[in-house]
Amino acid sequence: MRHPESQYLDMLARVLESGDPRVDRTGVGTLSLFGEMARFDLSSGQVPILTTKKVFWKTAVKEMLWFLTGGTNIRELLQDNVRIWTDWPLQKYRQATGHDLSQADFEQRVLDDEAFAAQWGELGPVYGKQWRRWLGADGKVHDQIAGVIHSLRHNPSSRRILFHGWNVSEIEGMALPPCHLLYQYHVSSQGRLSCILYQRSADILLGVPFNWTGAVALQLMLAQQAGLTPGDFVWMGADVHLYKNHVEQAREQLSRAPRPLPRMRLAVQRDSIDDYRVEDFVVEDYDPHPPIKADVAV
Repeated sequence: MRHPESQYLDMLARVLESGDPRVDRTGVGTLSLFGEMARFDLSSGQVPILTTKKVFWKTAVKEMLWFLTGGTNIRELLQDNVRIWTDWPLQKYRQATGHDLSQADFEQRVLDDEAFAAQWGELGPVYGKQWRRWLGADGKVHDQIAGVIHSLRHNPSSRRILFHGWNVSEIEGMALPPCHLLYQYHVSSQGRLSCILYQRSADILLGVPFNWTGAVALQLMLAQQAGLTPGDFVWMGADVHLYKNHVEQAREQLSRAPRPLPRMRLAVQRDSIDDYRVEDFVVEDYDPHPPIKADVAV
C-alpha cells in the first residue's frame, strides 16, 4: 500500500514536470495544473500533516481558530504569534504611505497601537467574516458554521451541509479572496463525518500543507460538536500551482522519503465551537524532515 503522502508528492512532481508556465497576479510566475485531488482516511487518527518537511501545525490550527472567531484584523493573529497574514496589509501600508517599514516594526506597531491596527491591520471581509457573519441582501447576518453544526446534529443526511466564503459583493474589499472557499460535509450511516474541501487556488508548496492541517482540525471539532467520528478528508484543487521561486525547494522535498503520518486528537470535549484553543489539539508521533523555507508571493 502506497504512503498517503505520496498523493502530495506525486502532485508536486506533476506540477514540476508538466505544469503550464503562467504569469500570475504576483508577477512571480507559476507552473500550474488544473484539477487535482487527494483523499485521506482519518478514522484511525492519522492526519495529512506532511512529513517530507516540517509543517508548523500549531500555526495552521491557530489560523483556523481565528477564522472561527470571525476576525479580520492581523492584530489578533500577531497576539497569538501568527505572522502568515502580515504581507498583505504591510504591502498596502508601504504603497499608501511610501514608508519602507520593516515587517517586524510594522507588526510591533500593530500590536502596540490599536488605532494603527484598526487602520492598517485590517484585511477586509475575509474568511471569518463570511463564515460567521455573512451579511445578506435583506440585512440578516448568517452564521454559516452554526448552520453546519445544527444540520449535522438534526439533519445529518442533508446534502446541503456546507459553507463557503465567495461573497461576490465583498470580494473587492478583501485583502485576498478566499482560496479554500467551499467546505461540504457528509455523515455516513455509521456516524462518520467526511469533508470535501474545494480550493480554487492552491499554492502547493506553502499553502496546501497549511490548508490540509487547518481543514482537518476543523473536521475534528465539528465531529466532536455533533457526536460523530472523523471519516474521510477529500481535497479538490482547481488551479494547483508552484511559484517559480519555489522550484528548488520542491525538488528538495521530492528527494525525501515520507515517514509515518502523525495522529491528531482533541484532548477535551468543548461545549461550543467557539471554545476551542490550540492547547486542545494533541499531535502524536510527528517526526518530520526539517522545514523548507520559501518566500510568500504577494
